[in-house]
Amino acid sequence: MDENKENLPNNHQEENKIKKKKTIPTTSSSSEDNSITTQDTSSNKEEKQRKKKKKKSIFVRILLFLLILIIIFVVTAIATSLWFVNDKLDKLNYVNDVTKEDVSVDTQVDESLSEYRNIALLGIDTRDDTFTGSRSDCIIIVSINNNTKDVKLLSVYRDTYLDIEGHGLDKVTHAYAYGGPRLTLSTLNRNLDLNISEFVTVNFETVRTVVNAIGGVDITVTAAEASQISGLSGAGTYTLDGAQALAYSRIRKIDTDYQRTERMRTVLNAVFEKVKKLDLAQLNSLLDTVLPHLSTNISKNDIIALLPDLLSYNVTDSEGWPYETRGITLNLWYGIPVTLEENVKQLHENLFGEENYEPSETVKSISNQIIQKTGYSN
Repeated sequence: MDENKENLPNNHQEENKIKKKKTIPTTSSSSEDNSITTQDTSSNKEEKQRKKKKKKSIFVRILLFLLILIIIFVVTAIATSLWFVNDKLDKLNYVNDVTKEDVSVDTQVDESLSEYRNIALLGIDTRDDTFTGSRSDCIIIVSINNNTKDVKLLSVYRDTYLDIEGHGLDKVTHAYAYGGPRLTLSTLNRNLDLNISEFVTVNFETVRTVVNAIGGVDITVTAAEASQISGLSGAGTYTLDGAQALAYSRIRKIDTDYQRTERMRTVLNAVFEKVKKLDLAQLNSLLDTVLPHLSTNISKNDIIALLPDLLSYNVTDSEGWPYETRGITLNLWYGIPVTLEENVKQLHENLFGEENYEPSETVKSISNQIIQKTGYSN
C-alpha cells in the first residue's frame, strides 16, 4: 500500500511529462498550418490578379474588335455612299468645254462677290434632250450666300435688251442660240456685273417629269390663270401635276412676260421645297428620272461638296430683273432696262447687300449704247 502511494506522484509526473510531450507537436502543427494558410492566401491573391489581368486583356480585345468593326462599318458606309452618289451623277450630261477661263468675268467683280456662288439655271424648249440650237426661254440666277446658306432667285426677262458679244444689242434669250451656255454666261456677267461660271440647262419637258415624280406641286392660281390650265375650274389652290405645272409656267396670253417668269420661279420654288422633304427611296427614284435630262458644267466633286448643305439652303427671295423697264418695237419687241446702269446698281443692293454700288465701266458703256439706240434715259 505504502509503496503504491509512494508511486502515485511518479505516475502523475509521468502523465504530465506525456502531456507536455504531446503538446509540443500540437504547437508545431499550428505553426505549419499558419504557414500553409499564408501561402494559400498569397497564392489566391496571385490567382485573382492573374484572372483580373486576363479579364482586362479579354475586355481590351473586345474593345479593339468592336472598334475595328465600327471602322469597317464607317468606311463601308462612306464607300457605299460615294459609290451611290457617283453612280447617280454619271447620269448627268457634262459639258467640259465651258470653264471659268472661257467665260467673261471682271476681276474686280469676281473679288467683290467671293462670298457668293452664282449659278445660271437655263430653261430651253427643244422638246427633246438636245441642249443646242435653242433660245433660253428661262434664265434664272441662283445666288447662294456661302456663309448664311440663303438662296435668292433672280429671273432675267428673256426679252431684255442687252449687249451680246459679237452680235451687238439684242434680246438676252438669243445669246444661248448664238453661242450656248458660254455666251449666255458671258452676256450676263458683262451686262450685270456678275461672276457666273456655272450653269445647269434643263429642257422644259423635264418640268413635267420632275413634278410628276414628286407627286405634284401646290400652286395658288387666279381665275385668269385657271382658264389657261386644263382641269382647273376656277381660282384656288390646286395640286398641279406635271402637265398642269408646265402649262402654268408657260402662260403668256393673260398678262406679260414678267408675270410668266414669276410663275416659273413659283414652280421652281415649290419643287425645291418638296424635294427637301423626300426620303432616300423617293430621292433615289427622282434622281434616276431627272438627271439624264440635265446638262451642266458643275463637276462631280463640286456637286458632292454641295450635298451636305443642301437641306440647310433656304430660298429667301425671288424677283425679276430689270426692275425698271419699258417696251419698244424696233425690228422686234424688246424690254429696255431704264437705265441699265441704275438697274445694275439696284440688283447689287438687293442680291448682295452692296449699297451705293458703282457699276463697272463696261456696264456704263453698254448703258449709254442702249440710251443712244432707244432714247430711253429715264
